[in-house]
Amino acid sequence: MSLPADVSIVQLAADFDRWDEVLALVLRAFAFMDGIIDPPSSAHRLTVENLRAKAMEETAFLALKQSEIVGCVLFLKRADDLYIGKLAVEPALQGQGIGKRLMQAVEDLARSHNRTAIELQTRIELIGNHAAFARLGFRETVQTAHKGYDRPTSITMRKVLS
Repeated sequence: MSLPADVSIVQLAADFDRWDEVLALVLRAFAFMDGIIDPPSSAHRLTVENLRAKAMEETAFLALKQSEIVGCVLFLKRADDLYIGKLAVEPALQGQGIGKRLMQAVEDLARSHNRTAIELQTRIELIGNHAAFARLGFRETVQTAHKGYDRPTSITMRKVLS
């Protein structure tokens, strides 16, 4: 599936100042998890200020439809890989290839910076996410539990880049 013609992927500019829109997008995109995952999503702890601070340490790509932010991915450059912390697509536009194109932008950057893999975590309950990431070439590597839980709550998935 190709990206809709009116959507572009851009790397976040240093002077970016639309964090309120990014926060609102993440909250809309993650809202379906409420009542499904336990513990609740860390998205609920995000603020404009900590998103801005996150971007000082991480890299971000935005999906723009004209000037509207319809997707985003934030990721951390680590020694050998990139770690995806947040991926969000406007709920009404999901399934149109925007998330896939954001992930491709991360993969392209990883390769250009000689990283060997991309890693992310998804919640144990989100079977649809597991399948979507598997279609993109990610494989489960480990299950972990959030602090205070005696059962797995997250799955780490990794895509090795060839």
